[in-house]
Amino acid sequence: MSYHVTFPGLGLEFTLDRVAFMLFGLPIYWYGILIASGMLLALLFAFRYARSFGIDADRMVDVILVSTVFSVLGGRAFYVAMAPFEYESFAQMLDIRQGGLAIYGAVIGAFAAALFVCKWRRVPVLPMFDLAGMGFLIGQGVGRWGNFFNQEAFGTNTTLPWGMYSDGTHAYLAGVQSRLAEQGVAVDPTLPVHPTFLYESVWCILGFFVLWAYLKHRKFHGELILLYVIWYGAERFFVEGLRTDSLMLGSFRVSQLIAAASVLAALALWLVLRQKYKGQPLVITYPVPEKQNGKTQIWLCTWPLTQTPPTDSEIKAKIEQARQTAAQPPAPNGPTAYVIAFGAPEAKTAKGPAEPAKAEPAPAKAEPMGPTEAAKAEPAPAKAEPMGPTEAAKAEPAPAKAEPMGPTEAQAEAEPAKKETALETATAENGPRRTPAQPGSAKPDEASNKTEQEAKNGTAD
Repeated sequence: MSYHVTFPGLGLEFTLDRVAFMLFGLPIYWYGILIASGMLLALLFAFRYARSFGIDADRMVDVILVSTVFSVLGGRAFYVAMAPFEYESFAQMLDIRQGGLAIYGAVIGAFAAALFVCKWRRVPVLPMFDLAGMGFLIGQGVGRWGNFFNQEAFGTNTTLPWGMYSDGTHAYLAGVQSRLAEQGVAVDPTLPVHPTFLYESVWCILGFFVLWAYLKHRKFHGELILLYVIWYGAERFFVEGLRTDSLMLGSFRVSQLIAAASVLAALALWLVLRQKYKGQPLVITYPVPEKQNGKTQIWLCTWPLTQTPPTDSEIKAKIEQARQTAAQPPAPNGPTAYVIAFGAPEAKTAKGPAEPAKAEPAPAKAEPMGPTEAAKAEPAPAKAEPMGPTEAAKAEPAPAKAEPMGPTEAQAEAEPAKKETALETATAENGPRRTPAQPGSAKPDEASNKTEQEAKNGTAD
């Protein structure tokens, strides 16, 4: 079916054909092509920024595929449930080629399915919802033009320069004029109408760029999805008031009720969380699973939001470095997660660059930790060789000018040159040198006897 569309105030005229082309005898509609194009662009954006949100792209695909199916089912189910007419068959209910997808049903279906799949595939829920909110703005901004080709989702009469008129708007308004009059809405089928699909498309694209510019400034995970709800809900509340095809619940427009409730709830929650996370830098946590000896070991790579995400090669090098400096491999029932920090959050009191954090094993069920929380343990010392009783004694380094000491005290750690001399003297062929006893030390005869006994037993140096 073709429509002759005009914008009298702008002097523009178009002839639109709803069918883009035929494929094996089946019509392919512009409506479907534009919705698919919006989804594709949203998917490309998600792949590009998945790591910036701490999401593994491969696992994300599972979430997107399942939620896409349920978004279509949810959108159609919502529309059918609220439609002001009855469908003749179940097959007609499933036929979306003529339009009939409620955006709120699609959003609810998509997020409900995404929540389940995120838990199943171990994808962080709130970062995934943030990314999805950005994707919805892209998809809605592009997909709304399908309504233009179908000549649907328009508003009441307007005298604005961009008012739109077509044989499609005339036919629809003529059919619902009496019903709208009962609701207190007067329309004239012969006059231009509000292109409300255009309003929503422009608003969503503008919202996408606003949130895109805000990516590096968000304060907590889940903030973008709240801003999406506020941004889109505010627009939908006002634009829905212009629509002539609103789904009704009594005398109320369903979309307006949902928009108002969602905006108020999201705004209140956003204000509370902004205050809660005030002054706390947001840290991105990116899990890198690794199979070792039949057991999954997870490296939790973290970095500040303001820092560019590390590349695959940088992550690989950092993991290899952490593996080499780790004290020991994890025990069979020990920790299976390690934290690797890239950079450190910015601190207001810092006067110089922060020292890089050193990785250490994290608890088995470690919560995502920021770089400042990452452990700072030194690598474990090398395994010590067996030592004799006199070597096992531990002492503080001797001062530069040490007083004479007894044989047992001579084993204490001292400056390298003095220690080497003492060892050479102790192992001389004529036996250990007798040193005058100092107050508090062993008697000369007892010390000499003890040293001779150690030599016989092979324990003296």
